[in-house]
Amino acid sequence: MIGIGILTMLAQVQGGYAVAGAVSATFTVSLALLGPQVSRVVDRRGQGRVLVPAMGVSVAALGALLLSVWLDGPLWTYFVFAALAGFLPNISAMGRARWAGLYREPDRLDTAFSFESVVDELSFVIGPALSVALSTVLFPQAGPLIAGVLLLVGVVLFAAQRDTEPMVQPRQTGAGGSVLTGGVMPLFVLLLVAGGTIVGTIDVVSVAFATQRNTPAAAGIVLSLYAAGSAVGGLAFGAWKSGLSLRRLLVLTVAGTAVTTLPLLLVNGIALLAITMFVSGLFFAPTMIVVMRLIEQSVPAAQLTEGMTWAITGLAVGVALGAALAGRFIDQLGARGGVGVAIGAGLLALALAVLATTRIPAPAGLVRSHRGE
Repeated sequence: MIGIGILTMLAQVQGGYAVAGAVSATFTVSLALLGPQVSRVVDRRGQGRVLVPAMGVSVAALGALLLSVWLDGPLWTYFVFAALAGFLPNISAMGRARWAGLYREPDRLDTAFSFESVVDELSFVIGPALSVALSTVLFPQAGPLIAGVLLLVGVVLFAAQRDTEPMVQPRQTGAGGSVLTGGVMPLFVLLLVAGGTIVGTIDVVSVAFATQRNTPAAAGIVLSLYAAGSAVGGLAFGAWKSGLSLRRLLVLTVAGTAVTTLPLLLVNGIALLAITMFVSGLFFAPTMIVVMRLIEQSVPAAQLTEGMTWAITGLAVGVALGAALAGRFIDQLGARGGVGVAIGAGLLALALAVLATTRIPAPAGLVRSHRGE
């Protein structure tokens, strides 16, 4: 809500998208860079001691940005406050870390991660639409303002749940660096960058395809069906007792995500596009669930939150990258030109998944009961 809210607010105030896009991108990049650093501190100090202060910095900076826009302040202040607003705790990663601490049984943990993925999908659909509606119907600052209030209330309530807060784990000798410095974690992040590229491409392709057929409003419905497919896939995967190893599930889910991009080349109408998007979405949440389970089992317990935050950051970077690349190809080749970006990203994700299976620690490739057992 915050990123799209900043974009919508400034587009209305400035009368264009150049400044709006640049300031919104500043927030997104800052969030990608600072989010994992906040999570590193969380792993060392605990969620309760870090979440509220970090949220306070972010909300205060967001409030300063809104005030600066309202007062028609200097342009440079927009960028400074947007960058500081990125000092934001990744609640999705914090929530998954709590689930990992609560449930020892892999089936229950898979179900919990499935629920988390479905909630993420709903927020991706409802949040941006609500933010845009508030800013366009009420006043320009309404979207990011309400987002900031929701963030403030949500983080305070979340941090107050001390019974579910995971204990700070002792750090292993020599584990003072980033979780990205070794092991299989870099491959997981790159895999999610590729997966996010598919999502970002699909967003832009859907809008371009609908616009070319003079039905731009249909793009929202198509994208909602992609999110709905992902939610259904996540729920079904959580209920499925496959008995397969996580290694095999990783390859299968990523392969499904990659293969279902191919029918986009054959789409010739909005109805067929909607069906194709729903089917493609079915594999996205299961892929996220498997990757998060593998991260939970592969990284040291003392760096779990950081690891999950890097994964989610990789996904966000991929979405932005996919949108940018697809936009360039669509401008030159039309909507179908953008599909090639999704197909290429799918093949890359599959190659990374296969490579990751050769580097996953032996116990992490199996469905086991709990870390260290």
